[in-house]
Amino acid sequence: MAKHLPVVQAQDPTTGLVKSSLRADGTREVVHPADVRGRFAKARRIVFVLLIAIWAGLPWVKIGGNPAVFLDIQHRKFFLFGATFNAQDLWLLFFLLTGLGFGLVFLTALAGRVFCGWACPQTVFLEGIFRPIERWIEGPREARIRRNAGKWTREKLVRKVAKHALYVVAALFVSHVFLAYFVSLPGLFQMVQGPPAEHWEAFAWMMGTSAVFYFDFAHFREQTCVGICPYGRMQSVMMDEHSLVVGYDVGRGEPRGKVNQKDKGDCIDCKRCVVVCPTGIDIRNGLQLDCIACTACIDACDEIMDKVGRPRGLIRYDSLAGLAAQKRRVVRPRTVLLTVLLVVGGIVFAVAASKRTDFEANLLRLPGAPYVVENGAVRNAFQIHLINKRAEEAVFTIAPDAPPSAQAIVPMKEVKLDALASTYVPIFVTMPTESFSADFAIEVRVRRDGGDERVYKAKFLGPN
Repeated sequence: MAKHLPVVQAQDPTTGLVKSSLRADGTREVVHPADVRGRFAKARRIVFVLLIAIWAGLPWVKIGGNPAVFLDIQHRKFFLFGATFNAQDLWLLFFLLTGLGFGLVFLTALAGRVFCGWACPQTVFLEGIFRPIERWIEGPREARIRRNAGKWTREKLVRKVAKHALYVVAALFVSHVFLAYFVSLPGLFQMVQGPPAEHWEAFAWMMGTSAVFYFDFAHFREQTCVGICPYGRMQSVMMDEHSLVVGYDVGRGEPRGKVNQKDKGDCIDCKRCVVVCPTGIDIRNGLQLDCIACTACIDACDEIMDKVGRPRGLIRYDSLAGLAAQKRRVVRPRTVLLTVLLVVGGIVFAVAASKRTDFEANLLRLPGAPYVVENGAVRNAFQIHLINKRAEEAVFTIAPDAPPSAQAIVPMKEVKLDALASTYVPIFVTMPTESFSADFAIEVRVRRDGGDERVYKAKFLGPN
């Protein structure tokens, strides 16, 4: 197994100061990343638009008459791309969460923090919605820094108010779409049209999430990745020297110098890679936990290399082995082990999911005395808790099976249940006292019309 990568907060080799959004004393350095153009910037914008469109559009899309994704926690009904689940299927969530976890670890072992830079919601919303608003209202990096350092003027006030007003609108948009996944789109429209007091819980959730989104994307920003997200802190144990990272080719770039200086590397020390970084690091200092692999430094460096007539790729996607002029190995013990775990997990999930039935039923004894002796007969009272797990109406037949000397009474031998509905059906079993000699088992057969039949057993009790 490859060794874990040493990931540290790098320091500037000339000044010794920490290069990141945190100063050496631990206080925050507000980051104003510069605009950047290039192939990766264009590709990321396309990816962000697609991800936001898919996320915002899923509540509108219906599959089988239900939203593509609808997590109705209040009624314990869950719709996921045509499949229907209820509270009894919650155990499947274990496979979903562990699968996502192992998948992220596997992706990290292969491609580093590509998820952070391209698909993490923190990155997608910040770079796809909030950062463009800031650049549109307040201008490029230099203008923002100069304005923030200057005195308050009418122009500065107007720009700040306009920016934060749009931030609030964007946060409200994100929170409302987020809420639609839990109350459905028609439910959301109904709530919006009515007074908040009628749906105060949903209104409180909306306001709370809006406040969190506004604070995160308007103020906290990269600190979520640097100080809160555990993934960045754990990347060193997920990656090795063959994992794909955004890295600086030290052998080619050092020693740094001006364009026309002899015996110098290709890096002209323009610091363009630093000013475009959303976390404020210097990628030339090596692999750092603050790096989210956003590729902004790649585009920035490629642009400079084009201008000075030198080959692209001084900063590039590569492994640490590749940057050290060694061969990168994709197949290695780490990736083989993770592949095996993913395959085994997929097989276990497939087998477990295949045993999922379209209905659930439980034969329960009614609360109270276990049996009653009355008018020369012993009576036991049971109930069937019947749950329809299908997305459409279903008809169930209930047929108790008792000894010839016993009599079973079912008030509703045929039950019609709506989609994902449940009900309780009582069952009474009586036997003459002289015929009862010992406890015995009774069976109740439940059959869905045109579907499976299942048998449930309970014990008939009486005086011994």
